[in-house]
Parts: sequence; structure tokens; C-alpha cells
Amino acid sequence: MIRFQAFYPQTIDYTLLSSVIFIIGEITVIVLIGLVCLALFLVGLTFYSIRKGKLIFPGFLKAGMVLVEGFSKALFSLFGLEDKEMMTFFIRVHNTMNRKSFEAIPVSERAIFFPQCLRSAKCPANLTPEGLKCINCGQCTVTSAIRMLELLGYRLFIVPGSSFIKRMVKKYRPRAIIGVGCLSEVKEGLDMSDKLGLVALGVVTEREGCVETSVNWDDVFGVALIGIDPALVPDEVKASPWYHTLDHF
Repeated sequence: MIRFQAFYPQTIDYTLLSSVIFIIGEITVIVLIGLVCLALFLVGLTFYSIRKGKLIFPGFLKAGMVLVEGFSKALFSLFGLEDKEMMTFFIRVHNTMNRKSFEAIPVSERAIFFPQCLRSAKCPANLTPEGLKCINCGQCTVTSAIRMLELLGYRLFIVPGSSFIKRMVKKYRPRAIIGVGCLSEVKEGLDMSDKLGLVALGVVTEREGCVETSVNWDDVFGVALIGIDPALVPDEVKASPWYHTLDHF
């Protein structure tokens, strides 16, 4: 005769389960508190670096800023704030931290990258392997601004995307760059510059779009004139309406 043995589920040890859940909860709370403390420390270190005019523990700070950014995104989302506000904040922090280093780099080793959306919709310039080449048609404000910046000694590029920037950086090897673009493009460009080891400052356009956008040229020249001895500024630049923005940035 075949005998069948009944199997019954073992009694769950709820005491052990409760202990495990409690330990996991404690670890989670400790990790969250640790992240908050680290984020606060990094923010404090950031502002201290800003006051000193140089990065304190730059490798640690820049790596930590990624954590702070992610943490900030979570907080901004929790309180219903937009990513736009957060990106604006981080661009300002990044610009302020890099200003001292940018100021020390001669203009001959700097480059400026403009987005092609700044040009007129009727712009006759053609795209080349180094971006758009302005032919001074006078249909937009880019023409006169470029001339003033070139007189200052800048190498300028009007590009349709980040791939052009990487190519020109690899070819001409500037030590510092100014990137002009919409909010997301500037943030992306600053992150890319950090990876490439470049000192970068960003200027955000006044409005976003793909055609005939605009930028506050006072902002551009306020950045471009950083670290340049006024005695070396050409008279034509001094006569331009943007020269008074020397301390604008």
C-alpha cells in the first residue's frame, strides 16, 4: 500500500521577519541621513570654493556635485519646482567656480561657440567642416558682435551641435571656452567641458527655439572681457556699446 504523507507549510517566524524589516528600515534611514549630510557638506564646500575663487578638492567636489544635482532634482520634484530652475542654479554655480581659472587663461587660448539658431532665417552662410562661416551680410546682430570678439583675440565658431564643438576643441585645443545656447545646451556643454578638462563658462540665450533666437550681448561681452587688460582692448571695441559690461558677469 502506498502511503501519502501530508505536507503542511511551516509556520512563518514573524518575529524574525519583523527584525529583518526593522534592520532594513534603519539602514535606509541611515543612508538617507548620510546622503543629506553629504549633500549639505558639498553645498558648503561649493560656496567656500566660490568665496576663495578656486575649487577646494576639485575632483571630489565635481564628482560630488553629480550627487548633489541628483538629490536636488528629487527635492525640486518633491516640491513641484521645475528642472529649469535647478539647471539655472547649477550653471550659475559652475560659472562662478570657473571664473578665477578662466580669468587666468590668455584670450589667445580661448574660444567661443555660438549656436546657429542665432542667425537670421535669411542667412546666406553655408555650413563648413568648422561650422557656419559668417559672411558679414548684416542681417543679424551676430555679424558686429563677432567682429568685436575677434578683435579681442577670440577664436569663434557658429555650430549646429556638440559634435562640432568636440571636433574644434580637438583640432585647436583651447584651454577655455565660452558656450552660448539654450538652458539645456549650456548645461550639457558645461558637463562635456568638465570631462574634456576645459575651463568653461556658459551664457544662456534669452529665448529658446531653432530659428532666430536671441542672446543678451551684454552678457556675452561681460564674460568675454573677463581677465583682459583694458589697456590691451582695441579702441574699436572700447567704442562699441558692449564694452561698458566689463564687470557685468
